[in-house]
Amino acid sequence: MQTAKQYDPDKPQFDVLAQINLHAAGIDIGAEEIYVAIPAGRDTQNVRSFGTFTVDLQAIGQWLQTCGVETVAMEATGVYWVPLYEVLEHQGFSVNLINARHIKNVSGRKSDVLDCQWIQQLHTYGLLQASFRPTEDICVLRSLVRHRDMLLKYRASHIQHMQKALELMNLKLTNVISDITGVTGMEIIRAIITGEHRPSILAQFRDGRCKKSEDEIAKSLEGNYRSEHLFVLQQAVELYDFYDQQIQVCDRQLETRYSQFELPDQPGTLAPESHKTKQSKNSPSYDLSQALYRMTAVDLTQVDGLAALSVQTILTEIGTDMSKWPTVKHFTSWLGTSPNNKITGGEVKSRSTKKTKNRANTAFRRAAQSLTRSQSASGAFYRRIRAKHGAPVAITATANRLARIVYFMLLRREPYRDLGADYYDKQHQDRSIRNLQRRAAQLGLRLEPIPSAERVS
Repeated sequence: MQTAKQYDPDKPQFDVLAQINLHAAGIDIGAEEIYVAIPAGRDTQNVRSFGTFTVDLQAIGQWLQTCGVETVAMEATGVYWVPLYEVLEHQGFSVNLINARHIKNVSGRKSDVLDCQWIQQLHTYGLLQASFRPTEDICVLRSLVRHRDMLLKYRASHIQHMQKALELMNLKLTNVISDITGVTGMEIIRAIITGEHRPSILAQFRDGRCKKSEDEIAKSLEGNYRSEHLFVLQQAVELYDFYDQQIQVCDRQLETRYSQFELPDQPGTLAPESHKTKQSKNSPSYDLSQALYRMTAVDLTQVDGLAALSVQTILTEIGTDMSKWPTVKHFTSWLGTSPNNKITGGEVKSRSTKKTKNRANTAFRRAAQSLTRSQSASGAFYRRIRAKHGAPVAITATANRLARIVYFMLLRREPYRDLGADYYDKQHQDRSIRNLQRRAAQLGLRLEPIPSAERVS
């Protein structure tokens, strides 16, 4: 017969909540109107409606200051919250951006309570957790990096338009060239636009590094050069060039922002060496690794799988101050790379990670996927997990491993030193032997190693 569980009488009673934020306000943001709720007795009206113009946002801050409000909670609604957040933060308020899902998870709301009043009440009792937002200098970089990613996507769509125009003319350039925006491809396409349609002449633009011969390229350029398709091709090339120019302008703006960071002067830090390897087409013209080192005082590109562009995405999303997360488990939980255990009745029903659109999460996953053939410790870890649980689980587990490495590098400002795949395999083997010895001892047995001459290969 099971005995009833004993409860500690000193534990807090959750049916009686204490008011934590006595000077709290709640804000419901819309596209045309903003509703603000303050504690009762601070003004003749506990709820006021404001417009969304800048003068209205400033009036909200002035009214809150008059009412003695110190902290504000607002729901993240599209991008409408950004101007008000910046205005209130500039005026000295403690602004908390709240995930809409967290507000809906708190039950007990009455139908006659406005959204702003409900947010204000929850914030007063400390039931809302503020979303993470990096420092102002990181937010500036994040906006520029996200804008650059958008420009890359727009440019990529016009590459597809170029490919479609070539196919409509039955020009099989993609069959002989892996990338039509490379040196050979763009030279040929620009010559086609200017009026050169002789395959033998076009094939002479072949770069010496191209694997296909001039005869093969000339054969692929036999087609029907119709005027309407040539016009579409010309428009696609012009748009591609335009977005390429805008990306270069954005890169110059980013380089200027990076130069505002002071060079780190800490013992034990190692500046990254200039990368002489082949850079990707999307890489900026300046040394991005050096620029990122100015921010962090550590070279995160030394971590296997993390290129400079991936590190840039990660840093602009998580910042450089790891004290925002008490432990590495808090960090990986926020990032969405650690198991999101759902336990019912003491039994784990699910261990899958939570769904997230975090860009840093995506960058870590892509880095993990690139370690398939890496002879690093992380590569050996990925292959071991993949052999046991499959590629999706291995990508998640390796992304979590990379996130932990980055967390401790930024927290301790220590360089990364990879011990290699052999060291990891040996470490895993020793751990397996210790587990077997412990299990054998529990069964009253003892393991004895087999002499090397008797081992079966």
